[in-house]
Amino acid sequence: MGFSGRHMKSLACKCLSFVFIALLFRALLFPTFPSFGGFQQNNLYLVHSSSSQLHSEFGVRKDKFLEVPQIVWGLNNQKIAFARACLTARMLNRTLLMPNFSASLFYKEVELLQPISFDKVFNFQRFNSICKGFVHLGHFSDISNRARVFELQKGSGRKWTAERDLNQLRQIKEDSADDFEVIRIIGKNPFLWHDHWPVNDYAKVFECLVLVDEIAEEAEKVVSKIRQMGSSPGRETDTVRTNVDSNNSSSQPTPYVAVHMRVEKDWMIHCKKLEQRSNINQICSSKEEIVERVGHIVGMRGRTIIYLAIADSLLEDSSILSGWKEGLLLFEKKKLGVWDIYEKYPYLIKSAIDYEVCLRADVFVGNSFSTFSNLIVLERTQKMIRMGVTRSCDMDARWPSYAYNILGESGGPQRWMTKMSDSSLRAISYGTNNISC
Repeated sequence: MGFSGRHMKSLACKCLSFVFIALLFRALLFPTFPSFGGFQQNNLYLVHSSSSQLHSEFGVRKDKFLEVPQIVWGLNNQKIAFARACLTARMLNRTLLMPNFSASLFYKEVELLQPISFDKVFNFQRFNSICKGFVHLGHFSDISNRARVFELQKGSGRKWTAERDLNQLRQIKEDSADDFEVIRIIGKNPFLWHDHWPVNDYAKVFECLVLVDEIAEEAEKVVSKIRQMGSSPGRETDTVRTNVDSNNSSSQPTPYVAVHMRVEKDWMIHCKKLEQRSNINQICSSKEEIVERVGHIVGMRGRTIIYLAIADSLLEDSSILSGWKEGLLLFEKKKLGVWDIYEKYPYLIKSAIDYEVCLRADVFVGNSFSTFSNLIVLERTQKMIRMGVTRSCDMDARWPSYAYNILGESGGPQRWMTKMSDSSLRAISYGTNNISC
């Protein structure tokens, strides 16, 4: 072998050695950090980390943003829309610009919608702290160039399928649009976007939604008032037998049952149409049916506090507190003496307070076709899972939930626990009578 051959061989060996040392050095100093919960993969999509994450933290870019339209409809539809926007931003590996919620209910007249900033309802810093590495919220002031925006039109109509929606997102992530600092999605309410993510991903986002102090304090006042009614002289109370009160003592807070009573005029119109379209007769429940089934919850005994969560402004039945089983202490906002807390706030805040009151109840009873009820049960299921309880359907467990629109044992409502392994939130966001138990 000549000198040049030996030289080339030696040079190649040195290059290979250098590459090996460089790779080893990189592995030691820059280990791979998994995202919050690891890579998400199911039959619909696979999220990969981008090679351009120069300003990222655990896979969430802080230099690229996603902007979404104002979020509308009821509180929990808005929470789903927000989570869907977060997960869309996560798939595109972008920070979600803090959106506006709607303080009022959805109307066809858009000018009647009252926008309210996310951070007026939920704690911005706490959200980013809890969801760190999974999704991230940013301010519009974080944008360096507001003039250079890529506008993305979401499709609509029957031809715009979930597959087309997903392909659009994948294409945007791969083509030159990803070079834009801001991608602005226009023309559609995020609640109506197609769903591409499992229940667990939504649950992670919901866990990061912490009420601002002002609203949390108002909810605490209502809960305290309910418990106070149970501990008043001459009002000895008991409740459904659960682990929380099996060894009840005077030091334990007075337990209560929260019933999300959907009998308002808007709901009854909606559920009747839904029953006709879906050919299901377990959606609507009259006041009489709810009263009957709640009174037959297995284990309910003694004098029990019942808090009725209901949209008072839409209620046409003035006899809502009558006809209940003897021994049940019935309260709604006015009888409880907390109407002054609610009346100073717009619809969205009223709903957020009621949601917290129901979430913290020792027993919750709702309608499985209601988004409000569904998200409460989802969070209560998460609480049980964190305590090591994976099944609550056939045992006395803490924080039991029931669906009064489905007949359960002994004439009572059906036990209810969210199936966290579902691959789509569709069943929860649009209602179901398949409630795991």
